[in-house]
Amino acid sequence: HVRSRRQRQMCIRDRIYLDLVGRIPKTSELNAFLKDGSLPSVRRARLVDQLLQSEEHVIHWADLFDTLLMGRAAEDKYMKRRQHQWRAFLENAVRVNQPWNEFVEEIILARPANEARRGSNWFLFERNNDFQQIAEAVAPAVFGIRIECAQCHDHMLVDEIKQAHYWGLVAFFNRGKNENTNGGPQVAESAIGGFSEFADLLGDSTPNLLTFLDVDAVDEQRPGKDEKQSDSDDLYKPGAIENAPRVPAFSRREKFVTEVVRDHPRVARALVNRVWALLMGRGIVHPYDEMDSMHDPSHPELLDWLSQDFRDNGYNVRRLVRAVVFSDAYQLASRRPEGVDDPATFAYYLERSLTGEQLARSAQIALWGESSGDSGLAGVFRQQFPDLLPNDQIASVKESLFLSNNQNIHDLLASSNQPSHLIPRLEKMDDDQQRVNELFQVMFARAPDAEESTVVGSFLSNRASTTEAIRQVAWSMLTSAEFRYNH
Repeated sequence: HVRSRRQRQMCIRDRIYLDLVGRIPKTSELNAFLKDGSLPSVRRARLVDQLLQSEEHVIHWADLFDTLLMGRAAEDKYMKRRQHQWRAFLENAVRVNQPWNEFVEEIILARPANEARRGSNWFLFERNNDFQQIAEAVAPAVFGIRIECAQCHDHMLVDEIKQAHYWGLVAFFNRGKNENTNGGPQVAESAIGGFSEFADLLGDSTPNLLTFLDVDAVDEQRPGKDEKQSDSDDLYKPGAIENAPRVPAFSRREKFVTEVVRDHPRVARALVNRVWALLMGRGIVHPYDEMDSMHDPSHPELLDWLSQDFRDNGYNVRRLVRAVVFSDAYQLASRRPEGVDDPATFAYYLERSLTGEQLARSAQIALWGESSGDSGLAGVFRQQFPDLLPNDQIASVKESLFLSNNQNIHDLLASSNQPSHLIPRLEKMDDDQQRVNELFQVMFARAPDAEESTVVGSFLSNRASTTEAIRQVAWSMLTSAEFRYNH
């Protein structure tokens, strides 16, 4: 009983490291935790707060929000996100714990208030004047719903999502235009134009008013049928910083921020549900970006309470993360209780695969004892393991082939070649049992059971090359389900 309880505590501690800083713990961190004589609740609270304040937390949660907001992409797009300060902007938002509602308004308005905020416009800029793509990104990112099915008709299954909402959301952004200025990329906005009509499946046309779900349409004077608008200087005011485009006196984007997004209850609910999904394996509403009348919350009172608490406490993301991590549900074991089949009960902790970035950093910790901070390896892994919250926890053929045969995996193992690295350390040990114990401690944060000790020890002792045998075992552990899954 004592041993199983200790293993469970260490498993939860691994879970905390993976979720808060995106990597497995170092052996030195495990040892320090075990030597801490404080009450378990005290040392756990101390650890959580320490990790939440770390730079590694900044990097890991910037990775998560980058994927949630921008989606996976080829590596050249990740380079552009860094080049044009989106990544720096995102990291700073996590670092200073910027209130979520303020962050959302800033990326939608896309008008940096000063030089340090330039990256805020990249959310719109990367989508390159594709206003439907922008609308289809804003809806799940900000409101937790998908609206693609309402492009040609009212949503056939979700009564509250109308075709007018789809084209109304498009209209809020369709006066925008990307501009490359001396001050970098900017998203300008015209004071005129953008008036059109959309047709339903019967061919009936309707004006694309400035409207969206749960709010009244924004008043805007529309030109007459044959009226031609004139784009004059008196329709604009100067931008906030040098080289910034002028700003329309009536700005559709600004109206969207002030009259739709601001205080919209779905903004808090969507973020709460996403954070819950990131930390618990699925949302209280599942899928996490389909928070509509077709997908009821599994625990409606919990979602209501967390959302209201999030709003009442200034949209504090770090506080929300801390609250979920300290919940009883988060601290449950991942073994499914007898008779419980529905994961929506959250009666056990839901196993989930590591992201590419988590896997890359964890492999570095295991083999080198530290993470290099170099995004190169993370980039390789995220291209092979692109899913952030897959619906099915099943390894693909692509992933399996990568772990089995890709040169990057061989190079990673070969790079464990310095005196302080895992493989050279194991080579210097006196016997195979020591090596087995250290491998399991480093890779899985636990001791091997009797069968594992026998099998791995026998493998090591029956190979001519100690180095190659250690490398083979390290490879098998790195690619195992126990290493690749948060559990």
